[in-house]
Amino acid sequence: MTTVADVVVQTLAASGVRRVYGLPGDSLNGFTDAIRRDGEMVWEHVRHEEVAAFAAGGEAAMTGELAVCAGSCGPGNLHLINGLFEAQRSRVPVLAIAAQIPREEIGGGYFQETHPESLFRECSVFCELVSIPEQMPRMLEMAMRAAVEQRGVAVIVVPGEIFLDKAGKTPEPKPIRRTTSVVRPADDQIAVAADLLNAGGAVTILAGAGCEGAHGELLKIAERLQAPVVHALRGKEWVEYDNPYDVGMTGLLGFSSGYRAMEHCDTLLMLGTDFPYRQFLPTDAKIVQVDLRGEHIGRRVPVDVPLVGTVKDTVAALLPQLTNSHDPSHLERMRSHYVRAREKLDALAVDGGERGAIHPQFVAAAIDRLAADDAVLLPDVGTPTAWAARYLHMNGRRRLVGSFIHGTMANALPQAIGVQASHPGRQVVTLSGDGGLAMLLGDLITLKQQGHPVKVVVFNNSALSFVELEMKAAGFVNYGTGLENPNFAEIARAMGIHGARVEAAEHVELALTTAFEHDGPALVEVMVARHELSMPPKISIEQMRGFTLYAARTVLSGGGDQIVELAKTNLRDLKKE
Repeated sequence: MTTVADVVVQTLAASGVRRVYGLPGDSLNGFTDAIRRDGEMVWEHVRHEEVAAFAAGGEAAMTGELAVCAGSCGPGNLHLINGLFEAQRSRVPVLAIAAQIPREEIGGGYFQETHPESLFRECSVFCELVSIPEQMPRMLEMAMRAAVEQRGVAVIVVPGEIFLDKAGKTPEPKPIRRTTSVVRPADDQIAVAADLLNAGGAVTILAGAGCEGAHGELLKIAERLQAPVVHALRGKEWVEYDNPYDVGMTGLLGFSSGYRAMEHCDTLLMLGTDFPYRQFLPTDAKIVQVDLRGEHIGRRVPVDVPLVGTVKDTVAALLPQLTNSHDPSHLERMRSHYVRAREKLDALAVDGGERGAIHPQFVAAAIDRLAADDAVLLPDVGTPTAWAARYLHMNGRRRLVGSFIHGTMANALPQAIGVQASHPGRQVVTLSGDGGLAMLLGDLITLKQQGHPVKVVVFNNSALSFVELEMKAAGFVNYGTGLENPNFAEIARAMGIHGARVEAAEHVELALTTAFEHDGPALVEVMVARHELSMPPKISIEQMRGFTLYAARTVLSGGGDQIVELAKTNLRDLKKE
């Protein structure tokens, strides 16, 4: 007998889905048994449903194709929600199958009852309950289509018994893949934008993730406008490589040259970016914004000319109407600024630091140097993302995957599971924080059980250090941020994973090289300095006051040692500059 669950598996397989991430549960039994009987679809078993959603998002970020996760009724699928929020905000296509309690019990306060169709509404582009078996084939296809076309999360809620019902006669499933279209503004809008850009005396480009697939067009328009290119973090992997116009990042994790290129422009061209930090955007420049989603234009700053379209198609339409008469002096000044800023950052990564307090910049630079040319690099949210933004170099083949909009802890290892599962021959390296790794530590076991050779590099500073930095900037004494960590390398070895603990800078390269060459999962724990500052490109008066207040309060509360360590770090950084 062909069940409804069999039809689900067949429909997913027809669209290229090869695996489903999740934990089994009684309300999922019909579905997981259909996967078992299929013999080709893989059940990617993880230890926490949050990891399942993150892993699906990691796979989707790499492939651009639909990835799938599943959770059993109540608490099972409720655990998916954080990973689904990440996928939704990163705009990657994920289908979540959320099992439900028996239909006749819904609304009666039954064991494990929730209402997923309400709970998941905010983090999805599609979320519907399948009430009868006959709904499933069409509902599933609608959900899949919504996910791939809108690049977001689709959720179908399925009472567990429906999976076991006999399937009616259904047509053979058709592949559901994302379509491609030429999307560009009308000619009159292109002309208005061209006039504004041609009139600009100092044009800067802010480029984001929407520049994926448009690297050539980006370089052409930068050359035509003689414009420095500032990249947002999500645009880093698509923008900075082989780009003579790139002047680095702006924003909280950026550095001074990116900030100055924005500060000193009279015209800003925003290409495929929904950059969230308004304080880093110019206040009196003319602005042209290009985005495929018209509703996102002008969300951060008033825009003079909104252009709805892809970066590739819109720039191609703009180029013939742009003059070659732009003065290169703005570009030359910003490029010189970038060279100086880059030299200062690189100098901070040369010194390894003291035993037990290795400089994290040194570790990030070593990862960048030793990782494969096509490595997939995944930083945890917090200071690992700051070091990744500043010290990992993209080359058009490497990928950078993280939680850059949702900003959740514990993203790196779970996303790496999905990346490695879908790309078994590729090197996958995490830059994990000690807090982030500990939050979902159990899924280190998944690496061993599933045979995923992910390389986990742990920046262990025994603190939630980015939170501490935020506290310092706001004038608060650090409180509740210290971590009493285990020896992560010993934990890894107890799980059957290669583990190494590094306490001296001279051992970093050997430990990383050995781990990267190991045929299987590996973890390298590096004991890094706790009070290393990842300073933003602009310090506000309020932040300076906050740091002063923090220092005074910390000394008065008996925390003088913290101030000494922070002062030593600052002195070292000033010497490099």
